[in-house]
Amino acid sequence: MGNSESVCDCEIIHQEKVEQAKQTMLDEGLLLTVADLFKIFSDSTRVKIISVLEKNELCVCDIANILNMTKSAVSHQLKNLRETNLIKSRRLGKEVWYSLADEHIKKILDIALEHIGEIEHD
Repeated sequence: MGNSESVCDCEIIHQEKVEQAKQTMLDEGLLLTVADLFKIFSDSTRVKIISVLEKNELCVCDIANILNMTKSAVSHQLKNLRETNLIKSRRLGKEVWYSLADEHIKKILDIALEHIGEIEHD
């Protein structure tokens, strides 16, 4: 689609559609929370961590080894993911094991991958 096809040349306000859209628009606070969620997914390292935790419960050492990163760098990202409730942790002796917080996180990743697959095949 060319640029001229995506730019509206008219100055008409379709008031009925505008009012309908305003009535169904989500609360500003909720929209900001959703935006914050997607900010977490904007970092490739965090997405890699989410990806490896999708099917595996792992400790920091394991994740660092898989991603070829330092434990410190991985720990920093795990903290971000924990603070946004995308992952959970459990202590077992001296070890802390990480996994996805719930099935929703897996679904977000799966839907993103499905969407990318559709775009690449168009």
